[in-house]
Amino acid sequence: MLRSFRRRPAGGQNPIDAPVPPGASPLLEIDGLSVGYEVGGAFTTVLDGVSLTVEDGEFVCVVGASGCGKTTLLKTIDGLIAPSAGEVRVSGRPAHPRHGDMAVVFQQDSLYPWRTVLANVRFGLDVRGRRSAETDARSRECIELVGLRGFENHYPHQLSGGMRQRVNLARALAVDPTLLLMDEPFAALDAQTREVMQTELLDIWTKQRKTVVFITHQLDEAVLLADRVIVMAAHPGRIREEIRIDIPRPRDLHTKRGERFTGYVDHIWNLIEEEVRRSLIPGTAQDTRTGA
Repeated sequence: MLRSFRRRPAGGQNPIDAPVPPGASPLLEIDGLSVGYEVGGAFTTVLDGVSLTVEDGEFVCVVGASGCGKTTLLKTIDGLIAPSAGEVRVSGRPAHPRHGDMAVVFQQDSLYPWRTVLANVRFGLDVRGRRSAETDARSRECIELVGLRGFENHYPHQLSGGMRQRVNLARALAVDPTLLLMDEPFAALDAQTREVMQTELLDIWTKQRKTVVFITHQLDEAVLLADRVIVMAAHPGRIREEIRIDIPRPRDLHTKRGERFTGYVDHIWNLIEEEVRRSLIPGTAQDTRTGA
């Protein structure tokens, strides 16, 4: 059983560190979120009025055409990008990069080449000041959880792409996040390894029940993994439709053969195709400039 680490209350806390009353729900709240930037005197809106809630233990996938703001949404949740308007709250507190309740797994592995698997997994605990025999034990448990027992002393260059992404996942899980953000984590993997990682992630999620927000371009991946799929429209990014995936768990690769599964994939594909076609027709995409 994986041990949990929790932040100890301290006097004079920043609001992001303040305790949250028990039973606070939902875990993630996004209210009227807009994000934009100015280039050459013109303001471009990337996200426009996005509102979304994610419950504790829910697995939510976000899909949409390239440029619809999926990664921007994830970075705003993580507190790396400041909203132009609206609010993002995690566990009842404003999103912030120092938010101890979150961890991120990116598309490209971000392992330190000079650190072993164990040292890479332990890194997040080290920077949080938790270096101890207990953190070593937790890191080893997470390594075993992702199927890499026996590879603790290997270096990243000695691992395959799939194994490196398992190390990234283990490192994220080691800090015991309540919210796990995943930005196309399997996109760089070959098709077979990707499918293996999908089923392994489902197995880990079933055991851990972490709240997950998962960005992907692969529609079958989204339907396989998610409780809900959020379909984004582009230019500017906004929510086109929320789809609850009513397919019983546990799910595996055989689930993809079912008629209900293909029905969900086809429906989402049609929504995204409509958005892509709309964006290609002059005058149909929403004007993202102000003051023009």
